[in-house]
Amino acid sequence: MPKTIIAIGSKRGPKINGVKQALEFLSPCFPPATEFELVALEVDSGVSHTPLSHEELMRGARHRAETLVEIAQKNGLQWHYFVGLEGGLDVIEETPSPLPTGWNSDLAQGSRRRVLLESWAYVTDGARGHYGRSGGIELPEALAREVLENGTELAAAIDRFAGMVGIRDAQGAWGVLSGDLISRQEAFRVAVIAAFAPFYNARMYRAEAVGASGLPS
Repeated sequence: MPKTIIAIGSKRGPKINGVKQALEFLSPCFPPATEFELVALEVDSGVSHTPLSHEELMRGARHRAETLVEIAQKNGLQWHYFVGLEGGLDVIEETPSPLPTGWNSDLAQGSRRRVLLESWAYVTDGARGHYGRSGGIELPEALAREVLENGTELAAAIDRFAGMVGIRDAQGAWGVLSGDLISRQEAFRVAVIAAFAPFYNARMYRAEAVGASGLPS
């Protein structure tokens, strides 16, 4: 029975279980009877405790995965895939479009800050790597201020905001904000499936673009 070893750059339950669920979903894409073995190591992200942009989230996920690659190479470990996961915020300044002629100018507003919680994954086989992302859910302004203005780590801020303890290792901020319809684990599951796409759907990623004529462009 073939065994595929997948290293994960975290020991947190929602991340490990998110990868585990993603692999259950993806198992038909691997050779029949493939057995997955997960190896979890706590590695540094190389970014701030709460990333504040999608660029920083991507760097954090990739840094975790590439650190695992270095560990495997240094110790002669035969790991097949390396998964880095990073959760945090993407801060966007939303600039409204001009109102159509004749519309009430009182409806016009200035630019507004939008803060979205996102979960990112980076998966590599040691030679090539790809990103995947969950959707995004908007933070309430009070929670966003606590993180952005006061510098509080999101994990601590969401505990205070919800009046609970240890949310990061349970449903996560995703669960609190979505009314438990989307958990942190589910967000990472989606990100991992997306990051694995160029591996399990390689034919599509190698395909050339087809123009209107039906011929490769």
